[in-house]
Amino acid sequence: MRLLLVEDNVELSEWLGAILQKEGFALDCVHDAEAANVLLGSGGYDVVLLDLKLPHASGQSVLRRLRRRLDQTPVMVTTASDSLDMKVECLNAGADDYMVKPFEIRELAARIKALIRRRSGSATSILSCADLSYDTNTRLFSLAGQALALPQREHRLLEALLMNQGHTLSKASLMQSVFGLDAESGEDALELYVHRLRHKLEASQAAIVTLRGLGYLLTRREQP
Repeated sequence: MRLLLVEDNVELSEWLGAILQKEGFALDCVHDAEAANVLLGSGGYDVVLLDLKLPHASGQSVLRRLRRRLDQTPVMVTTASDSLDMKVECLNAGADDYMVKPFEIRELAARIKALIRRRSGSATSILSCADLSYDTNTRLFSLAGQALALPQREHRLLEALLMNQGHTLSKASLMQSVFGLDAESGEDALELYVHRLRHKLEASQAAIVTLRGLGYLLTRREQP
């Protein structure tokens, strides 16, 4: 699960980022509206945590710009303002949730996971594709009822594919999910992890399909 944290308070963002990473989230942090707009233009995030008071432009402007592009990435506004008018304004502009600082980390993590489940079309914490399942609470995969343990990058790759099953994900989007912004990795590395996952899913009813020139998608394996 890849998050974008947009927060102008560097000390707060570092503290919050460290805690969310311990909760199992992959995280990118930016501190102003311009940087947020650049990263959001490339896509690849499961949830955006958006402060309202930012340098260069407001959080509301970032939100409105995102929605004008018809980008449906879930956005949770995190702000010190408990104004009802501000809350209504943000929700009307396309925010999916609104939390007032200070907040409990457990509640924040639970709300993030709820947004991700809603986006994936699941009412529970369990996401499935054929006999492959993933529990968004425990972050564990199972295949035909048996635990499927994966190295970190393979885990991130399969997580992104399962959460977007039936939808094609570009190589650029998957590379961001798997490697993040700081890692220097190319398409060859991504293809290697896809190959390793396909080997581990050989006996599964779920399959990773390549759409040449477009990317990859996870779907139920076609029967011969």
